[in-house]
Amino acid sequence: MMTQRTDLLAAFDTLLQPERFRDFGPNGLQVEGCATVQKIVSGVTASRALIEAAIAANAGAIFVHHGLFWRGQDGRVTGWMKQRLALLLAHDINLFAYHLPLDAHPELGNNAQLGLQLGLIVQSRFGEQDLGCLGERIDGTAFDGAQLLADHVAFVLNRPVSLVNNAQKAIKKIAWCSGGAQTYFEAAIAAGADAFITGELSEPQAHIARECGVAYIACGHHASERYGAPAAAAHVAAQFGLAHEFIDIDNPA
Repeated sequence: MMTQRTDLLAAFDTLLQPERFRDFGPNGLQVEGCATVQKIVSGVTASRALIEAAIAANAGAIFVHHGLFWRGQDGRVTGWMKQRLALLLAHDINLFAYHLPLDAHPELGNNAQLGLQLGLIVQSRFGEQDLGCLGERIDGTAFDGAQLLADHVAFVLNRPVSLVNNAQKAIKKIAWCSGGAQTYFEAAIAAGADAFITGELSEPQAHIARECGVAYIACGHHASERYGAPAAAAHVAAQFGLAHEFIDIDNPA
């Protein structure tokens, strides 16, 4: 089976509704490739390693969360940018990238899928553009302390995590926002969270966690955003009967 690039773009736009978001770069088709597509490769970031893997997999399109172009970046096509673009253009591969729209999708987005992996149910949203999720365990029980929650996150994501404020109290209300969502911490506290899970930790949040008594868990930017891209790409691929493959290029950050 194959489909037109234009139909793929329309399907991704319909699913993720990029027009709803104020974002840091262009969402949608970032690099135009072949007119018809038989296979989609999904990944977190449009790195050279992912592009090379997609070429080896005979993909006609790549779908990622982190694309090539960001607001305020140097616009010159040199160095690593030239290398990535040269590969895409030489092999006629389409690059689709969706940033905040992929974070926010209520079923297939990074936050929804991260919650699903961790066994959490979303009860409400918080923060700028309603990107943050607030909820609790699917079975309604609490974690007996922040360390047990941190251990659970580390086990599920298969990587070490950083925990600030090892609160001994029961952890029932859990907030999370994937990626670099440090600035959502205070909104999570205001929303009533006992703990906050995100990808990264910055210096101010460590102090805020200790002073406010809310546990902060940083589990890695990449690790927290591994689940939205394959979920969304698989969904659209299934609509058109296309092949889909998720390729995870490991990243310690």
